[in-house]
Order: sequence, then structure tokens, then C-alpha cells
Amino acid sequence: MNNSLTQTAIFAGGCFWCMEPVFDSIPGVLSVMPGYSGGFLPDPSYQQVCEGETGHLEAVEIIFDPSLVSYRELLLVFWRNIDPTTKNRQFCDYGSQYQTAVFYLNEEQRREAEESRDEAQRMNLLGASVVTEIRPASEFYPAEEYHRQYYKKNPYHYQRYHDGCGRNWRLKELWGEKKG
Repeated sequence: MNNSLTQTAIFAGGCFWCMEPVFDSIPGVLSVMPGYSGGFLPDPSYQQVCEGETGHLEAVEIIFDPSLVSYRELLLVFWRNIDPTTKNRQFCDYGSQYQTAVFYLNEEQRREAEESRDEAQRMNLLGASVVTEIRPASEFYPAEEYHRQYYKKNPYHYQRYHDGCGRNWRLKELWGEKKG
């Protein structure tokens, strides 16, 4: 789907179920695919990634129209929807697969990601250091079909999980009123 009129962004923001709706709602975002990236095992399954031995992180691959939304704007949404001060954890989910990262696909994305990370650090998020990694993109493996659009397919379960994890409370604590 990526052509000269579209670009790709890959972000690991903890549970991919919770990152998908955030980006789905942005004008100019054409698709959001949950999946796995950053590890060494080819074509991993959800179970393998959950065991924490593949090196992969849960991530989302975003195809977007840069004439409608910029990579920089997507980065801002990413930061406002994660806790960048925790390693190997996001909210109620623990394990190396939940580490946050920006996977850059070119030097311009690397530069913008590093600048946005530095801005987040300057905000002095409750006095903690930003531990989100900026890494070169590696192969992205789409998640199994049942994970795709989970929040739409299973709205009750998704909402219970999302609310029960304390995500909204922690994001408000870190960033103030929701900006992304």
C-alpha cells in the first residue's frame, strides 16, 4: 500500500489493541496494522511474542497521506498515548514485548523521532527519564487476524481492558489533559 503518495510509520506503544484506535481516528491515516517488529524470529505468533523470547515488540504500522497528516504530528500523538518513562511495561502490561519504541524508516524519520523524544524529555515527565527507544525499522510482521481492529470487533472486552489498565489516568498524570 505504500507508494509515492503515502508514507509509513511504525510505533511500539505497548498493547497494540490500544494504539490502533488512537491512530485510526486521525484524518490522513489510511490504515493501522497491529503486529510485531524489532526482533529476530521470522513471522512470530502472538504466543511466541508474549513469551518474551523473540525480541519483538507489539507495534502498529501506520500508512498515512503526508499531505493530510505529517510524521511529526503522528509522533506527537504517539508520545501522548504512551508512558515513555517505563521500560518493558505499559500500564498493566508487563514484559519486553511492551517496551516502547519508534522504528524509523529513513534518516528524516530518525531525526524527527529523536527531536520529539528530546522534547518529551524536556517536559520533565514527573521528573523521570524517557526510556523509549529510537531504532531502525526491521521487518514488520502483521498480527493474526483476530487482533486486527480488536476494539471494533470486541468493544465490550476492549473497553474493560483499556479502562482496567489505568491507561487514561496515567496519561493524564503524565501529559495533562489529553492532547493526542
